[in-house]
Amino acid sequence: MNITNIQLTQVTLANLKALHQISRKTFIDSFAHLNTKENMEAYLADHLTEQKLSEELNQPGSAFYFAENNGEPIGYIKINTGATQTELWEEQGLEIERIYVIKEYQGQKIGQLLFNKAFELAKKANRPYIWLGVWNKNESAIQFYQKMGFIAFDSHPFKLGDDVQTDIMMKLELI
Repeated sequence: MNITNIQLTQVTLANLKALHQISRKTFIDSFAHLNTKENMEAYLADHLTEQKLSEELNQPGSAFYFAENNGEPIGYIKINTGATQTELWEEQGLEIERIYVIKEYQGQKIGQLLFNKAFELAKKANRPYIWLGVWNKNESAIQFYQKMGFIAFDSHPFKLGDDVQTDIMMKLELI
């Protein structure tokens, strides 16, 4: 794909439909081939509906950012702080809950740009670390995070439909 003008913009309720579309597309593209159709559908119905995303957009401590190519979303990141974190509800942490890039744009440093936004926000807020959970079967993401300096420190269960999977929890110390 031709990348000509990448901008990072904060997602608002006005962007809800675009967020819904890219969330579902990137999740399906990333994980459908490794999971049953029923489990994928259950997860999408529980977690990536317009209603659920609207609630997340309105939640204090959560923020979404699009990576846009000429105004079209090609990736996004969801960041949580404080009590909105999915775990480690430590006030000083910053969680990357989701970071996805449309398949056609992967390998073109879009994930790096989104990660840099999280790093910038963490530094600005004097957060001592960034953390995330990544599926233990998502080897390319694990390699990306390791390249960025993240280190595994724990694991936790992640439920996709009726399948209980394992996420590796990784942390990047900033201070």
